[in-house]
Amino acid sequence: MTSSSSSPSFLSRFWSSALRSRPLSPAGDTSVRTSSAEGLVRRLGVFDLILLGIGASIGAGIFVVTGTVARDAGPGVTISFVVAGASCVLNALCYAELASRFPAVVGGAYLYTYSAFNELTAFLVFAQLMLDYHIGAASIARSLASYVVTVLELIPFLKDNIPSWVGHGEEVFGALSINILAPILLVLLTIVLCRGVGESSVLNSIMTVTKILIVVFVIIVGAFEVDVSNWTPFAPNGVKSILTGATVVFFSYVGFDAVANSAEESKRPQRDLPLGIMGSLLVCVVLYVGVCLVITGMVPYQFLGEDAPLAEAFSSRGLKYVSVLISFGAVAGLTTTLLVGLYVQSRLYLGLGRDGLLPTIFAKVHPTRHTPVHSQLWVGLVAIILSGLLNVEVLSHILSVGTLTGYSVVSACVVTLRWKDKSSSQASSRSISKRGEGIICLCTIACCGFAAGALFRFDASFLFITLAAVIAVFSGAALYLRQVYTDPPGFSCPGVPIVPSVSIFFNIFLFAQLHYEAWVRFIVLGIITIGIYAFYGQYHADPLNSNESIVYHRAPAEEE
Repeated sequence: MTSSSSSPSFLSRFWSSALRSRPLSPAGDTSVRTSSAEGLVRRLGVFDLILLGIGASIGAGIFVVTGTVARDAGPGVTISFVVAGASCVLNALCYAELASRFPAVVGGAYLYTYSAFNELTAFLVFAQLMLDYHIGAASIARSLASYVVTVLELIPFLKDNIPSWVGHGEEVFGALSINILAPILLVLLTIVLCRGVGESSVLNSIMTVTKILIVVFVIIVGAFEVDVSNWTPFAPNGVKSILTGATVVFFSYVGFDAVANSAEESKRPQRDLPLGIMGSLLVCVVLYVGVCLVITGMVPYQFLGEDAPLAEAFSSRGLKYVSVLISFGAVAGLTTTLLVGLYVQSRLYLGLGRDGLLPTIFAKVHPTRHTPVHSQLWVGLVAIILSGLLNVEVLSHILSVGTLTGYSVVSACVVTLRWKDKSSSQASSRSISKRGEGIICLCTIACCGFAAGALFRFDASFLFITLAAVIAVFSGAALYLRQVYTDPPGFSCPGVPIVPSVSIFFNIFLFAQLHYEAWVRFIVLGIITIGIYAFYGQYHADPLNSNESIVYHRAPAEEE
């Protein structure tokens, strides 16, 4: 920028900084970072990426949530997982396109938003996602500690001799709950992640393959114990319970975000990232549906346990050895979910450190390990404090806001980055640009999704829900008819702008189903984030410098 005689006002500076975006690479550019001290190392193949996505998804969802939702939805919980999976397929298609278009750097949803919209929106998306990740990591660490204690108590002299404050947690002053084992497990996983992506990938692969084999074994053994009469009635509490169940189990499919955030460590990102995203999601859908059919067929839905439904279902059939195996599978499943969650968080902090929105210490990469050690240690420290001292169940009500927000913005990014006319203003007599029209249509679809979700939640007339859906359809039609779309290099999401629009509508519909405390958290965190950006981010961020400071080279031709 050129200096002027009069300094710009705080508001004008804030506004100009907030609206700047990160420049896109030239079309077809497949340049990638080198493995210098400033970049990460490309060690992950397509199989590693698929296991990464599965590792992030198959955890508490399959060992706990299946039974919890089935208590209300009945055998229809199977449809809940199918509906949630179908919604996530739409999100994954959007992620796959953007992962193919941005193969060179970390950042995921934050990076896509920075390029498609502006700096402030990207920072807001990061903050909402990061709070979900921090609370989620602490919650998973405590669940993992509890399962580890359960496994240890299989040893006779330890049974009933392990104090609750070691692994299960012991409440002190309501919100405070002491847990010793969860921080220890987090320290061990943080050390693994700091050592290198190769070591963490090996651990993730071993644990993920182990839990997949255990889940497949459980499905096969359980299939012989199924009583089909337990599947009747299939939806005892109606369709609404199935849809409500879908909003709960939706968050069991979040692994593809981890795959997108591994762009800088993928060997052939433009080919492998879309395969990793879609492949991991489809495997998860099959495993979830199989488990749901088995447990609802083995035990009448109203008698399913809430804490460990899978293990209790097999115990009730006299298959105690399978219950023990499930406990080991739960340990493996939660370990990989926690490992990948910590991994993703550090890469997001790395991206913001490079862009200047956070202190540059987060951008430091170890010269020999090629890992963002400072970011990883910070992420581990936050998780250790939360898991060791707080009752994370109290915080669970404000989870998932960031995930749904991030997914919605990513879907919108696919649409805006495809527009042929990307200018934000026009010299003609038109009062609003084509881009402005498009953004208004996207916002309208989101608002209609929230309105439909809120009306559905509070049992409003079906007529009003239909009206909201019709307005969203007209906005989607305007996007389709009023904009000119280009074909991106690499993987292309089909049905643009319709598929992303449906994705946005359904994501925000689910957003409206969340606890009201989650809405308050969304607003309060947004205000705090804007304050941080206003007094720190806008003065230090430089989207151009973050690109220029890294050496690039052209990716080698892919081998057949």
